[in-house]
Order: sequence, then C-alpha cells, then structure tokens
Amino acid sequence: MDAQSYSTALADLRTVRDQIKKTRAVLAKQETDRDKLIIRLASYEKAKAERIAPAAGLGVADVVALVPDLAPDSLAANDDPQPPAPEPSTVQTAPAAAAPPPQKAAAAPAMTTASARSVPPPAPAEAAAPDLPAAPEAPRNLPSIPEGSTGDAWFADTSGLASTRPNFTQQARSTVFLDTTAGVLVHRSQTHHLDLAGRSAADILTAVFHTVPDGVERIYITAGDPWHRDTGRHPYLRDAVAAWLNAPTPGWRTDTGRGRDRMAGHFVHARNPVGRYQRENGDSHVEIRSVGEWFDVDGDDPATVRDAFVLLWQALRRHWRDAVLMGSPSQTGRDLWTRTIPTRGQYADGFPVLSEELRGLLHATAGQGRNELLTPPRVPKQLPQLVEYDRTFAYAKHTWKSPVGTPRRITAHTFATWSQKEQMRALYGCGHWQVRVTVPDTWNHIGLLPAPAPGDRAWHYPAEPGTTFTTWAGGPEIHTALTNSLTPWKVEILDGILWEDGKPLDDWAKKLKETWSNLSAQAHFQGDPQQARAAHLASRAVRSILLYGIGSFAQRPRMVTGTTPRTMERDVPPDAEIIGFDDELITWQKPTGFARDPNAHPEWAAAIWSGARAALLSQRHRDDDTYAGALHTPPGTVIAFRTDALYLTQPHNWPYHHQPGDYLLRGQLTGPLAAPTTEEELLTLRNAGRAALTTGQEA
Repeated sequence: MDAQSYSTALADLRTVRDQIKKTRAVLAKQETDRDKLIIRLASYEKAKAERIAPAAGLGVADVVALVPDLAPDSLAANDDPQPPAPEPSTVQTAPAAAAPPPQKAAAAPAMTTASARSVPPPAPAEAAAPDLPAAPEAPRNLPSIPEGSTGDAWFADTSGLASTRPNFTQQARSTVFLDTTAGVLVHRSQTHHLDLAGRSAADILTAVFHTVPDGVERIYITAGDPWHRDTGRHPYLRDAVAAWLNAPTPGWRTDTGRGRDRMAGHFVHARNPVGRYQRENGDSHVEIRSVGEWFDVDGDDPATVRDAFVLLWQALRRHWRDAVLMGSPSQTGRDLWTRTIPTRGQYADGFPVLSEELRGLLHATAGQGRNELLTPPRVPKQLPQLVEYDRTFAYAKHTWKSPVGTPRRITAHTFATWSQKEQMRALYGCGHWQVRVTVPDTWNHIGLLPAPAPGDRAWHYPAEPGTTFTTWAGGPEIHTALTNSLTPWKVEILDGILWEDGKPLDDWAKKLKETWSNLSAQAHFQGDPQQARAAHLASRAVRSILLYGIGSFAQRPRMVTGTTPRTMERDVPPDAEIIGFDDELITWQKPTGFARDPNAHPEWAAAIWSGARAALLSQRHRDDDTYAGALHTPPGTVIAFRTDALYLTQPHNWPYHHQPGDYLLRGQLTGPLAAPTTEEELLTLRNAGRAALTTGQEA
C-alpha cells in the first residue's frame, strides 16, 4: 500500500465511522419504539409473551424481562423442554470452595487479618442457558497497593506541591442574568428586553454587549437552556451542546484563559455547560454559564436570581472579608477554603499533596453517594406507603475530622500485631482499607459495605447471607459493619492507608454552616416573598459551595475536550475519543491524567463520603439519646438510597432540629403502591410524595 492508497483508505474509514454512529442512533430509537409497542401490547388482558416475542424478533425471556407480568407458567419457548434457569451465583472474590465459611453472630466484632496477595482470581461465570437472560457481567477488579518497596514508594508526598494560603485577592467579574426564553436581561439594578434571534451563542453575545457596552465577563442563563435548542438534530444531548458551543461566533473565538483563574476552552456538559469566549482583538473575555450549577430555578425571574447572588455575597463577606463569587460553586468553595489555611502551627507551610499513585488509588476505590434501589422480592410488591427522609446539608455533618499529613501503610501483618483496642482506634480514625468481607449467615437486612459492580465507578451493596467479597472502604463504614447492633460482620484487613486525624476543613465548614443557617432564617422570616425566595436560593447556593467544594478536592483525572475541523481530521489526537461530529467539526475528548493541583486532596472527599454513607445506616443523636438510619428500621422496609436520602415503607419519629445531618421528612405517599423497579418510577413516586406532604401541611 502506497501513501495515496493509505490516505484514501483513511478517508473511507472515517466515512464508515460516521455511518456507524448515525446507524446506531437510528437503531437505538427503533429499539426504544419497539419496547414501547411491547409495553402497549402488554396492556391487553389476553396478551401473551409467546405471541409477542416472535413479532418483536426477541426471545420470550427478553419480553418477560421488559414486562414481568407476561411471564408464562414456563419460560420454555421451544417444544423441547429446557432446564430451569440457574439461580444467579453470588459474585465472590474467590471460588466458593476457597471462601471462608459464613460466621455465626458473635458478641464481639469478628475481625481477622489476611494477606491481600492470597486472594484467588474471580471464578469464571457459568454459561447461561439458551433463551435465558445472560449471566451478569463480572464486577470490576479494584486496584491494590504493590508489595514491597514499590508500594511503599507510593507513601511519599508529591514533591514541591502543597495547599497554601493565597497572597492575592480574587477580582470580581461583571455579571448579568439572562432569561433566554423571555429575552429578559438583568444587569445590576437595570432590566432590559433583548431580541436574541435564534438564541445561538453569537446572538447572545451580540445582544448582551450591545446592551451593556461597558463589558460583561459572566453571563448566567437563568432559563431557556439555549444549548438544547437543536436536540432533535443530534443523537445525543451532549452532541447538541457541543455543536451549540462550537458554532461560529463572528468577532469572537474560544478563550485561551488568563490570570490566576485560568479556565481555558469550553466545558461540554449535557445540562450545565460553560462557553468561554474571547474577542478577536483580545480585549474582552466572557463566560456563558448555567445558573443551575448553583441551585434549581423554579420559574424564578432573573431579578430574583440576581438578588440571590447579592444576598449570598453579602452573607459570605461576614466571614471572609475578601470573598468573591467565582464562576461555579466548586471554584468558590475551594477559593474560600484556601483563605482558611492557617498561617501558624504545624501546617503553616501548607497541606502536602499525596503521590499521584495514591490519588489514583483513591479515585478508583472511593465512591461517592450511595444510590441503590431495592426491588421485589427484597421488598414487598405492594408498599403500604413511600416515606422519604433527606439528611439536611448532610456533608457539612462530616467535616469536623479529616486526614492530614503523610499517610502510613498498614499491612495485614502490621494490623495483626496490634491489640483489639489499637485496631478499633485505627478503624475509627482516618483511614482507607482494603478488606475481605463476609455477610453473616443470619443477616436479613440491607448491605453495609460497597463492592465493585460492573460499569464505570459503579458500586453495589451485597446483603445475601454468606456472601464474601473484597473491596476498599473508609473507616466509618467498616466501624459500622463491625459494631452494628444487629449482627457484627466479619471483616478481614488486607491492606490499609492511615492518616493522622486533623481539622483542615473545620473552620471553612463552620463558616459555611453559619452562612447557611442565617440565609435559611432569612428565607423563613422575610416578609417580602421575592426576598424570601432569593434568600432560599442563596442558602441552596451555600449548600452547593460546600458540596461541590468537597467534590473538587477529589480532583478526578482531567479530561480535555476539543474540536477539529472535518477537513483536518488527521490532527485529531491519536489517543482521543470522538464524542460528536457534524458537517464542519469533530468534537473529541482525551484524558490528561492528574494535574499538579496544589489543592488536590481526594483523601478529604473520600473520608466525608464514607462518613455520609455510614450515617445513612446509623446516626446517633446524643442530645436525644436515640439513633436514626436504615439499620434502625425493620427488615424489608428500606426501598432506596439516593445520596443523602432514604426511602422507607413507614415513618419514624426521628429527631429533627434543623441541624446538618438531621433526617428531614420530605415526602409521604399513602398506598397501596406498586414497588418501584426503576429509578424513573422511584422519582415519580418521590415527587408525588413531596406534593402530598406539602398539600397535607398546607391543609
């Protein structure tokens, strides 16, 4: 093959690629239409899976999986009898013969040590029977710390990188608030009506800069979501957003960043994208952002949103004299935190940043919120009620203690040499542990510890008696598993990372909690409805500052998004993934690893997330001498977890004092109700329950 043939073949390959993506989009739509028709046919009282399956080109089992009510007496669709479907085998980290036997409930925690290297590989899954649903995918394999000096080297801090207090003041940005549906622009105390034509980025920039000739640096979209205007022309929402951001903007180009707050290029996000533009002559920089990053807007006009930001800034200034609202709550949160770094004491020179290897390990092994839906037969098919409890400002409850300093590696051997008191102190401290877990053979409640599930960063919570699995978990969850009041679980320590206990986030979180309390009180007692609403939105923004500020410490591996003209496809980076394209541009993304970020502290985010998941299981209220959480409910009454929320089949008289972490009754829907089997069904019931509770309170 010569050079010309090679180039021609590349062009042909790109054409095939484009056709495949378009065909897949068409196929996905047709499959969705087919499934809707099957569901519609199933509403006929005499519908049978045996007749629908061949019409749909599917097996009987596929139709039954879509509409369980169509299950026939036998799943055998052929004349020859088929063997019954095997029970799904429990995912274990070792073959059943090698797994330790289930442990009987004991008065003391069952804790042993073992070598992490002795865990056999996963047993091969059994082949599924013909015409039956395929066996589940194998779970992800979580990484381990290498043995010997290679692993020990991970426990050295990143040289020359530490979180230090800034010696500069952030500069405020001129900001406007724009409703792109109504064409209403609010700039300071003035309200303007704009003609936005097609609501493209170019239309918005032209109209705004014509109305505010002095210049604007940030445009918050309060309603209209203009980046979704052409969703019907693209197979995926993200493609529509990318096309909107990268459409021609005469007189402007994509911003390349400037100053200390260098944020270059567009940020492609399906719901809350960021467009960054720069004048061709370079004298103006502007961002177009969604106010949805800060709080949910429910028909609020731009003036109310403007007032919310003003109240937020004023409230923060009571605690930070140099507080500035940056583009996003995560940026604002981290900037405010850096201004609480002590100038005296042990960490006056800054908080050291972990090695890239340990940061990568935490990224892969420390999940965030618990999101789990329990379905029949684990719960009744008909629910007497659906009751929603939401932990108020939950993460703020878990910032009083965080890991600091250079961590130590605690091997299985080292842990085994400690007394039980030392072991429990370590597990109650700031640590991240690799463990082998066995569910007690008498267990009849929910799962307690996360285990890796198929999918990117997916987790599930095994609860089947006798199940054994290997995972990583934080100290709060392991402590809960070992000391829960029902039956202690067996936990074997394989390896661990242990830090000193510290309070790097305490001052920052206390100030944010006070700000939140003050704004919440204003929202409650304010006589003017618009100002009350603005105060409520401002209090929600404080929650976002803390929530996303904590998330920003996790510092995920960076993903760069870029575009390349179709005429220059050979310039697409070879390690990039193409995520969208149109007739003019190719949109791609590629990972760039971890940046040298002085404020990267995934150990803080991991500790808070672990504490929050543990509190969903059990939380002590000292002043009331009582406990709340899922483990303090009868077995079979927990329906779902959603980050900070717990869904039950019956109400509980748990104390609520308007404090962070308290369980607030958010919704209550009286049954009988069909148990939700999908997230969409759960959210539908949740919304109905919230509406029913509000109606009952107003009556």
